[in-house]
Amino acid sequence: MKKIELLAPAKNLETGIAAINYGADAVYIGAPKFGARSAAGNTLEDIGKLIQYAHKYWAKVFITMNTILYDHELNEAEKLIHKLYEMGADALIVQDMGILEMDLPPIELHASTQTHNYDLERIQFLEKVGFKRIILARELSLEEIKNIRKHTTVELEYFVHGALCVSLSGQCYFSHAIGGRSANRGECSQACRMKYDLVDDEGKVIAKDKHLLSLKDLNLSDHLREIIDAGVCSLKIEGRLKDSSYLKNITSYYRQSLDKIFNKKREYEKASSGTIKPGFKPDPDVTFNRGYTSYFFTGRIPEIANFHTPKSMGKEIGKIREVKKDHIVVDSKFKLHNGDGLCFFNKNKLLKGFQVNGVQGNKIFPNDMSMLQRGVSLFRNNDHEFAKLLKKDNSIRKIGVEFYLDIFDDCVNLTAIDEDEISANIQIQEVFESAKNEELALSNIKKQLQKSGDSIFQINNIEINFDKVPFIQAKKLNDLRRQCLEQLTEIRIEAAKQEENRPLIAHPQYPAKELSYMGNVVNCKAEEFYHKCGVEKIEKGFELQKNHAGKTIMTTKHCLRHEFGMCQKITKTEKKKNQALFLVDNKNRYKLEFNCQRCEMKIIFG
Repeated sequence: MKKIELLAPAKNLETGIAAINYGADAVYIGAPKFGARSAAGNTLEDIGKLIQYAHKYWAKVFITMNTILYDHELNEAEKLIHKLYEMGADALIVQDMGILEMDLPPIELHASTQTHNYDLERIQFLEKVGFKRIILARELSLEEIKNIRKHTTVELEYFVHGALCVSLSGQCYFSHAIGGRSANRGECSQACRMKYDLVDDEGKVIAKDKHLLSLKDLNLSDHLREIIDAGVCSLKIEGRLKDSSYLKNITSYYRQSLDKIFNKKREYEKASSGTIKPGFKPDPDVTFNRGYTSYFFTGRIPEIANFHTPKSMGKEIGKIREVKKDHIVVDSKFKLHNGDGLCFFNKNKLLKGFQVNGVQGNKIFPNDMSMLQRGVSLFRNNDHEFAKLLKKDNSIRKIGVEFYLDIFDDCVNLTAIDEDEISANIQIQEVFESAKNEELALSNIKKQLQKSGDSIFQINNIEINFDKVPFIQAKKLNDLRRQCLEQLTEIRIEAAKQEENRPLIAHPQYPAKELSYMGNVVNCKAEEFYHKCGVEKIEKGFELQKNHAGKTIMTTKHCLRHEFGMCQKITKTEKKKNQALFLVDNKNRYKLEFNCQRCEMKIIFG
């Protein structure tokens, strides 16, 4: 059977353990430095603890070192990679090709989505280089994924849930251009979530103070089977800045969705061990989201962005029927609670919110009555009771175990065999008195062996073989069970260790002889790599240049011409064909260029 991996993010040790407990087959977590979320770095000590915990379940831990590196950082990065390998990290997620010219340990390498894995030619190049896995661009459609699978053999990973970068990954320089904070260095200021005006070359304002680049969040939960059948082996959840509650809800939701598929399609199975039974019903609508979209998975669709707000709106719960002096009457099929956070769009299309101070049937008592109007749609962006339930739930993922207890003469032998056929054995030599009440003695033995406590194991079956039923003290049985399960845990961790497989880094011919600043080359080792691949001319990376005028600072499939009904493929008028468009904020004006053949929009720095 083909193993399918559910891959979840980990901001830190706590969220990483939550992701594992609630069903992730693997987690990705930031190293102390050089990760694409600079605010989500972790100590080596915590990473080591997460690796130990994950490996109990045969789950994996991937380390993100997916920023571009400056020359003075290369030695430090190389030493860090060796430390991570020695700790048992399962793979390294990288962007900078300079890392490939280092003296690397035999650690598995994954090509970050930051390596711009958008075109088949690029993906084939990276496969020939020696990457074990390619993390595909989020803009790819189902048909494009199928075509990539058809022409490659490398492992494919694809995002199925979470925030979307509006730019093609690794090709956004907006944040650095306006504020010196490079997205390729993990310091993105999220310029795409800000407000802009859209104007034409005659000064006509087409849109005023709108979040024109702010995409909705990705949700492909209705397409998981299609993604798996297309050849993707790892389904990725975005969110390395999200908290444990988010991870509990979203991970368990996708775990349950995948397990339903596996039960119907027996050729697939989960990539790790154990089962989870959360104490709540997962629901992605009640966790942070900006509204959901399937993006380009099924082709271009309308309204992939939310022009009105970049904030979480949550689930639509109904409409205001009446507005009274101190309360509103709401038509809703959902039960509301004190402490809920509700929001709505006012008449100026601005998102406003209030807290629920009291509920009496369909009467809601807000802490702020201003701007509330009859007929307004309400959204719940903070489900107070669900949030409490998530925070309180501390479910532990359990691995099924069967015990076999053999008692003959003066020898007691306990064997544990888990769901993966891993076994452990504890034997003691001791003479026990015969039980006066054999039935009660057998019942007590099973009762004590059944107690798995807060361990990762669940005892599913106990078989006892004996020549005579002995009386064994509860303490003795508890010690026997504990030692056996501890040994089983150690054996599982040892069995989870990766076979040494030194990456064989090759230098295939690069598809071009020249590399622009979009190649993100900012160190000597990256230059060395591309020169070995036949690149003759390499422009310095964007971050090393001082003059950015006239440069493309974002390339995106999100097209404002299409969003505002001006797409040349749909509307064919000479005026609109020649019409130039600009984004304008309170400091700069950015020209928009359109490559209609590739259905791409570019933002040019002034």
